[in-house]
Amino acid sequence: MFIHPQIDPVALSIGPLKVHWYGLMYVLGFLGFLIIGKLRAKEPGSVMDADRVDDMMFWGAIGVVLGGRTGYMLFYNLKGLVADPLSFFQVWDGGMSFHGGLLGVILAMFLLARKWKLNFFQVSDFVAPLVPIGLGAGRIGNFINAELWGRHTDLPWGVVFPAVDDMPRHPSQLYQAFLEGLVLFILLNWFRKLSPPVGTISGLFLAGYGVARILAEFVREPDAQIGYLAWGWVTEGQVLSLPMVLLGGVFMWAAYKKAKA
Repeated sequence: MFIHPQIDPVALSIGPLKVHWYGLMYVLGFLGFLIIGKLRAKEPGSVMDADRVDDMMFWGAIGVVLGGRTGYMLFYNLKGLVADPLSFFQVWDGGMSFHGGLLGVILAMFLLARKWKLNFFQVSDFVAPLVPIGLGAGRIGNFINAELWGRHTDLPWGVVFPAVDDMPRHPSQLYQAFLEGLVLFILLNWFRKLSPPVGTISGLFLAGYGVARILAEFVREPDAQIGYLAWGWVTEGQVLSLPMVLLGGVFMWAAYKKAKA
């Protein structure tokens, strides 16, 4: 059993400016995307170049932030939004949704694909293997902030979050950092080197993330304002992730079928 060190969420203070660890994790994710993306853009046959990677990072970041905030308010805090519409802008209180951020990024990729006259999946297949960098960093930020903790456990690596209670809990943030970050990054980058049909990398990302999130939700404490949706174990995160698994499988099946036609 371990006790969470209760790290100050503010990593650095410069006068009135406060730099939060969670914000630094976002920056780390965007920098990782930029650096690795530009290296990949130099690979033979790439439809991307350094300028396009810059554009993807810029517009993708906007999609992540706006989509993530919108998704959180709609999926997880709709009552609060209806009661106080201005709460949407109270970002200092926290509240970001991966699924909302994903929709924001998809919109950004769609618009960029049209601008560059590329197939949407040419863009999304390039982006997908880079996304786990930010996902893993973000979950580490969740752990530093002692938020989105797991359910009670008797396992020896349980973590006590003193701000919650004195019971050891699953460090579900670290489970997700491992599955959604490291494992998904390795899987997607191994798969892309096999030169699969266009669209399959995007499909594998959707299915891979969906499975990882559904599994993690079994040990993650549900959001207090929502709780379990059914049977004492189904969560909002699982419901939102199941369509990703199904859609990812459809994308992969359709792409391979088209390639064989």
